[in-house]
Amino acid sequence: ASDGGIFTFGDAGFFGSEGGAPLNAPIVGMASSSDAKGYWEVASDGGIFTFGSAGFYGSEGGQVLNAPIVGMAATPDGKGYWEVASDGGIFTFGDAAFEGSEGGQTLSSPIVAMAATTDGTGYWLVSAKGTIYNFGDAANFGSEAGQTLNAPIVAMAATPDGKGYWLVGSDGGIFNFGDAVFSGSMGGQVLGAPIVGITATSGGTGYREVASDGGVFDLGDASFYGSKGGQLLNAPIVDIAGTPGDH
Repeated sequence: ASDGGIFTFGDAGFFGSEGGAPLNAPIVGMASSSDAKGYWEVASDGGIFTFGSAGFYGSEGGQVLNAPIVGMAATPDGKGYWEVASDGGIFTFGDAAFEGSEGGQTLSSPIVAMAATTDGTGYWLVSAKGTIYNFGDAANFGSEAGQTLNAPIVAMAATPDGKGYWLVGSDGGIFNFGDAVFSGSMGGQVLGAPIVGITATSGGTGYREVASDGGVFDLGDASFYGSKGGQLLNAPIVDIAGTPGDH
């Protein structure tokens, strides 16, 4: 959640959270460690909070940023991570390599999320209008740039082999590219709260959408392990991450 609270379901272990702790800025994203025994939270000021086996490799906390951080991605071995800002700026830590950014460029809409390739030598950024920016070995498999969207894009997830990705809108609409399989969406359905995040299953034929009220929607081969939908939350949910081998 935006206050740093963590809610776990299925085999996802709880290793602590920032819930109830004073924060300089709200949490905007998270990532799971490769061994499923830890996770990172990132705040809009670039501060990083680590739990379990997730190591601390630095952060942008306390630095002057041109734009707020909106998300993060971890490297495959869990020994580094990237932070991405709404202007497309990329900040690297640990073994996360810098492969380029959109920082300083004129964007038609702000960046809202990122995803890393399977070997950790590339990444994608996606904007609210669905434009994809690819760097390193991340290939561009298409985007929603120039299309009329019913709702802004809010998150993305890459396929297990890195040869495709899904984009999700705040209305739950799914857009699939490359080898990303369309397994349904919440687009056109009545939602209690907007969608804010997506995570893919390890098999690559399913995904989960999460709403700001904690509701989880499972599609394709994604199993339902519970949600916070209908529960009283201290702060809205902002992101979701799956464990390795997730299905």
